[in-house]
Amino acid sequence: MLAAQGYVAARSLATVLFLSLRLGRPLFLEGEAGVGKTEIAKVLAAALGRRLIRLQCYEGLDASSAVYEWNFAAQMIAIRTAEAAGGADRGVLQSELFTEDFLIERPLLAAMRPQVGGPPILLIDELDRTDEPFEAYLLEALSEFQVTIPELGTVKAPAPPIVILTSNRTREVHDALKRRCLYHWVDYPDPARELQILSARCPEAQETLSREIVAFVQRLRTEDLFKKPGVAETIDWAKCLLALDVIALTPEVIADTLGAILKYQDDIQKIQGSEAKRLLDEVRKDLAPAG
Repeated sequence: MLAAQGYVAARSLATVLFLSLRLGRPLFLEGEAGVGKTEIAKVLAAALGRRLIRLQCYEGLDASSAVYEWNFAAQMIAIRTAEAAGGADRGVLQSELFTEDFLIERPLLAAMRPQVGGPPILLIDELDRTDEPFEAYLLEALSEFQVTIPELGTVKAPAPPIVILTSNRTREVHDALKRRCLYHWVDYPDPARELQILSARCPEAQETLSREIVAFVQRLRTEDLFKKPGVAETIDWAKCLLALDVIALTPEVIADTLGAILKYQDDIQKIQGSEAKRLLDEVRKDLAPAG
């Protein structure tokens, strides 16, 4: 199913995803940035024909921002209209202001609603960017698959959403949350699988160039870099090289396009020039036919 959507997964990842779907358990994916954690949710939504609801985490995210907000502008207009009409009962007006008509759904609440085609895919992306209070709130939401709105009551999902959480491990996520999930570490792919991924995502690239790209990126990951390139950077680099009509890597081409695979100037300076040539020579040696 994943391969049909252009996602080349290791057997271990495919297995834990299957178990997550079969058992109805949230799936917690950890790994370096750019290894395909977020893409799993997108591919799964496309394959199953489900709605993808994404909660992008950030520092300071709280429950109200993740669940719901009241449309204050619309509420103020309703109040002004009632005042202009005169004779508005305060109790009646208050009850009318806090109804579904003035409710703005955020990702967690939207995921609890019935959806056409079945329960949605809820992607809670980069959970490690949030703080512990929000993690604690997620414990209830993911245990009972329900959220509470004080003015309206509890909203419980008629069928649990398919939940995928991701983390780049910039900090440790609490064990209590991990225990509610199936866990998998998404690692950098080996050369053979990365070549398969590149062929699936960038089929117009010639095999010789694809092999050089994958071998060079694999070699880069062995270097002492501040941020090693992920699979996403491999694909981006291949597309950049194709846009330049490159048919084979050269030190000059590598120097001109390093910004596609390395995102820190210190890393770029370290690899430019003679270092790029050294790595390319090693790649060519490794790829040369035996004998």
